[in-house]
Amino acid sequence: MVSLLLPVIYLAFISLGLPDALLGAAWPSMYQPLGAGLSWAGAVSMIISAGTIVSSLASDRLNGRLGTGKVTAGSVALTAVALFGFSTCTAFWQLCLWAVPYGLGAGSVDAALNNYVALHYQSRHMSWLHCMWGIGASVGPMIMGRALAAGSWQSGYRVISLLQVVLTALLLFSLPLWKRPEEDGAGVGVTPEHRTLPQLLRIPGVPEVMISFACYSAVEATAGMWAASYCTLLRGIDAQTAAGWASLFYLGITVGRFFSGFLTMKFNDHQMIRGGQAVILLGVVLIFLPAGHTLLFAGLIIVGLGCAPIYPSIIHETPANFGRNLSMSMTGVQMAAAYVGTTLLPPLFGLLAQHITIGLFPWYLLVALVVMTVSSEAMHRKTAAHRAAQQE
Repeated sequence: MVSLLLPVIYLAFISLGLPDALLGAAWPSMYQPLGAGLSWAGAVSMIISAGTIVSSLASDRLNGRLGTGKVTAGSVALTAVALFGFSTCTAFWQLCLWAVPYGLGAGSVDAALNNYVALHYQSRHMSWLHCMWGIGASVGPMIMGRALAAGSWQSGYRVISLLQVVLTALLLFSLPLWKRPEEDGAGVGVTPEHRTLPQLLRIPGVPEVMISFACYSAVEATAGMWAASYCTLLRGIDAQTAAGWASLFYLGITVGRFFSGFLTMKFNDHQMIRGGQAVILLGVVLIFLPAGHTLLFAGLIIVGLGCAPIYPSIIHETPANFGRNLSMSMTGVQMAAAYVGTTLLPPLFGLLAQHITIGLFPWYLLVALVVMTVSSEAMHRKTAAHRAAQQE
């Protein structure tokens, strides 16, 4: 029975990725009909991110009351409604309103599914789960591209909304499977504990893992958002080529997560995180080197490959670091920290690029990587010491 559930979880994460890149793909065709400015997409993105932060922090209690299956089905349904709402917008303020339920739905399902897989499946499934997100994030713009070719960005949102409705129906039919959560029964009898954010922050390692997660998100989101601008404005590469190179960064993440699933059979989560950080460092060094476009091209892909194992490995080791009883609370907090990093730190680099120079791009990635690595190592030391003290 449980083996039938895993494909459903994978489909749910493809669904989570489908709308993530839609706004960026459709915005050049959307903003003028909506009476918006070109830069206003950032406001919509921040509203969505605010919703995901709120719902991630609330996911602990919501999951405790309804269970992962119902939270996932309800969240996907809420996302489907919001995406259909996007397709009906005729003014920018309407888009902002529909961004609220979209963000709330996305944050809940993200935290619930990540925690469920961390508790009940091996590390390789977490890597492949996030690989599924990458597939969804790649397919979404393709669907929107077909819709734009037909002259209607609205139909692109409607198609994605319809796919979410189909998945909602599948999740509802799969609810009996979620009553058998364990592959091996290892977590039977675990009672989730619900704690407030101030209470969680007093647990050894929690502030450090939040900083680490926010900095990881800064590396991923900043590289994805500003790589093309860096290639064009500083390195003199034409805009079309630079855009293609930037997209390969996400391809690196997706392919890297596929192969990371196999590597987790040999290495533990901490080793996977360290390995990913070392690979990111190599990629940043290649971006730094003024040795032609080939090394820059390779550096962007290598940074993506390095990012691949870090996010899933941090999530998967949460029950081991903080206890299975606190895993849902901690997953929600970590998701919120990641969304904060994604929301605030790439725009901060945009300000630095505008007022100083876009040449700070690799330095910004390097600083975020160093802070992430230092915080991650501190977190592992503190959680290991805390576990040892509890066993004495």
